[in-house]
Amino acid sequence: MKDLLQVQDYLFSHFDVGDWEGEEEQVAETLNELIHFAWDLLPDDLDCETIDEIINGIWEHLRGDMALLDAEFEELTDWVTQYVHSSLDEQM
Repeated sequence: MKDLLQVQDYLFSHFDVGDWEGEEEQVAETLNELIHFAWDLLPDDLDCETIDEIINGIWEHLRGDMALLDAEFEELTDWVTQYVHSSLDEQM
């Protein structure tokens, strides 16, 4: 069902992320890269509701977390991989 959705619908602008003391563009860019990364991990036949929950959950978990600025990108993608896989396991 992934073909019924578009990853662009989940992306953030620097206006969407809130106040990050001048780092809003970096936070939005990192978050969008993580969303694209997660999108690629999702199975094509996954239902739209589950995709929505997983992708939106990334922001819910990382909102206000300085890791978006301080962590290495590889650490963040490792977290996203674990988050997506555990979310998919919960759905099964």
